[in-house]
Amino acid sequence: MRILGLDFGSKTVGVAVSDELLLTAQGLTIIRRESPGKLRRTLAQIAEIAKEYGTESIVLGYPKNMNNTEGERCQKTQEFAELLKRRTGLPVVLWDERLTTVSADRLMMETGVRREKRKQYVDEIAAVFILQGYLDFLANQK
Repeated sequence: MRILGLDFGSKTVGVAVSDELLLTAQGLTIIRRESPGKLRRTLAQIAEIAKEYGTESIVLGYPKNMNNTEGERCQKTQEFAELLKRRTGLPVVLWDERLTTVSADRLMMETGVRREKRKQYVDEIAAVFILQGYLDFLANQK
């Protein structure tokens, strides 16, 4: 069993996948979106990745505000989650993603990744942090 982790943004979707033992998350790719309103190709790519890796569920980053309120991005994420469920037939878990992008950016700064390159990888690394947080939660539930 594997779980897919997603960091959904207006221009990109970072994608990560767990190992089969559900211990670690690895970055896979970044899906570039052509238009914020058009999701058909994005959903098709995610469905293809989910099938290729045999994933049984999807963890989708849920962008709550720092004061725990839900803004416009949360609404768009909920709508995307519903589209994902219909397209893939898989359960979708919304997972609090506060500070994952900040953490991903900080990690790249600390490892010496140049600013120009950081933008290329930040969403994929954020997806890893989202998925790893969920995997750690599952491990602590056992």
